[in-house]
Parts: sequence; C-alpha cells; structure tokens
Amino acid sequence: MGEVWPGSRETGRDVANVTDEAGAGVAAAPPGARLGGDEARGDEPLTGPNHDDADHLDPVREPRRRVPALVGPTASGKSAAAMALAEELGLEVVSADAMQVYRGLDIGTAKPTPEERRRVTHHLVDVVDPDERFSVARFVDLAEGAIADVFSRGRVPLVVGGTGFYLRALREGVPTAPEADPERQAPLWRAVAEGRLDELVAELEAASPADAARAARNPRRVVRSVEVLRLTGRPPSAFPTTRPRFAYEVFLLDPPADELRRRIAKRARRQFEEGLVEEVRSLLERYPELPTARQSIGYKEVVAHVRGEASLEEAVVAVTVATARYAKRQRTWFRREPGVHRLPLTGEAAVPLLRARLVEMGLVGRGRGQ
Repeated sequence: MGEVWPGSRETGRDVANVTDEAGAGVAAAPPGARLGGDEARGDEPLTGPNHDDADHLDPVREPRRRVPALVGPTASGKSAAAMALAEELGLEVVSADAMQVYRGLDIGTAKPTPEERRRVTHHLVDVVDPDERFSVARFVDLAEGAIADVFSRGRVPLVVGGTGFYLRALREGVPTAPEADPERQAPLWRAVAEGRLDELVAELEAASPADAARAARNPRRVVRSVEVLRLTGRPPSAFPTTRPRFAYEVFLLDPPADELRRRIAKRARRQFEEGLVEEVRSLLERYPELPTARQSIGYKEVVAHVRGEASLEEAVVAVTVATARYAKRQRTWFRREPGVHRLPLTGEAAVPLLRARLVEMGLVGRGRGQ
C-alpha cells in the first residue's frame, strides 16, 4: 500500500452495480430485482468513460477552492470524527451518503441525531421523502451549492460519507447523458430476461465498440447504454461530463479489518436496540411499496423479519453480514481512488492526526476563536 500517513496516493478503479435510485445515469433495476449492498448505496460509475479535463463542459481552467473530505467504510467512525473536528474547528458537514438524504430512514443509516445537528450544521440530510427519486446529478448540484454557501459565510465545509460514487462525482463531474428512465428500460430488460442480451450487445457494438467493451456484457451497463443510444442516437461515451466546482483533499479512515468487523457487529446490535424494527414498520405503513427501504442494507433484512420471514436474531445476523460485505467493497473502492490520504485508524483515533493535517495543509484555521 506504500506510505500510509500523511497519505498514500492510491490509484485505480473498482466497479459495483447500483440502481438509478442512488445515481442518475445508472441502469434501473429490472422488474422484481432484489437489490442491496452497494446496489442501494450509489457506488458505481456511469456508463460513460472517466473523461479527462479536455472532455469537461467548461474548458476554463481557473483554480478551484479545496474542500476537505472524510470518507471510509461503514462503522469506521466517520461521524464521530466529523463531529469532533467540526465542533473544534468550526466546520459544517456536507453529507455524501446516498441513504441519509431520505427522511425517516434514521436509525438504519446512522443519521446524525437532532441534538448533533443542533451542535453542528449538516447539509444534504433529510432532503427527500423515501418514495422520491434522488439522482447523483441532484446530489452534486445540492452538494456544490451547499459548499459554496458555507464558504460564502466565511466557514469551511467538510464532506463526509461512505458513498464512493457520490464522492467521485464531486471530484470528476457528472456525465451529461439523459437520466435513466425505468419505463424506457422496461423493454430492454424484457429482452435480457428472454435471453436476448447478445442482440443488445451487438446493437451497442455496431454504434460504439468502445462502449460495448466498457459495458463488458454487464446487463445493467448494456441496458443503460442501449437506452441512451436509442434515445439520442449517440452512445454514452459521446456525452461529456460537467466540470467540478471544487477540488477535494480526501482522507480515508481505513481501520484494521478485524476491528471494523467488531464495530459493525456492535453497531448492528445497537441499531436494533434503538428501534430499527419499529422504524421499518413505520416506514412500511406509510410507504407499503417503498423501494428505498427494501433495497438498503439494514432495512431490507428487517423487512423480512417484519413480514415473518426471519426471526429477530436472524435479522440481526443478516444486517451484520450484509454490512460487513458492503464495508469490504467500500474499502476496495476508496483504496483505489486516486489522491487519497489513507489513515489505518478509526475515526476516534484519527482526530488528532486529521486536525493537524487539515491545519498544515491550510484547509482550516486552528480552531474557534484562534
């Protein structure tokens, strides 16, 4: 891994499937699909390539203001570290969590409590109702607006979250292809179900061999690519990306795997003790066909319990296992992101190092009143 602190510069890419619920431009789920893990968290690049600066919509190359970002797998201690740093240094938190944007999904997403939000301003929390769509394009628009607002008031934003695709979209921009539409994709998914994936691949390859190679016969990518092709007459790679408004210094919390697993197990038990089952029941009463809760880790497992398909202990174990698997994928994703400062620590242990590094790099002042 190379030098760990002040930061190894990890490079590379990882791919995980998601639904359009968490990211615009990603293929919507086929009818009846059961989604979870990364699929409900928004950790997938769109079907187009990673464009370099020459491909961005705005060719102007003015310096961009730097924003600190704290990322890491579930249960690594991001929120605790963010609260400590924000209170000491006068920061405001901009959430980069694909599920915390939904009102009512509180316990299962480890959303900051009302008391924590009184102490520290949090942006992009409780943005939409659970039955509303929320795209990555909207996330970037709102996040960049929040960051600009915080700076305009003489304060410093701290982006915090575990949704890798959201962070990548902030850093690299958002492809400008039309958003995915489940109705447009429905006949394409029927073709896949009927065993006609080869026909869709051939159609895509005829228009753009590069896009076909990039889709790699992944049904979601093929469906999304063909959707764009049929709608616009152009493959996804023909669409440029938006230019990010800010630059980001990314700090990765990456504690040892054994410690992270212990924290995940403890976190899952605590969420059930805090009323996760009751929260899920309440959500299902208000939104009987709620796809968001059924797709998100910590919710879909409890839905099975509420329906009598699993015992309480089985639900606890299922949440723990699913969360651990998701955390593993998050670690892989963030370790491969370029320009990341990696800390092999939990958030609580990393606070002194983070504080020192933020000050040394000129990202923040030395604290309130200093």
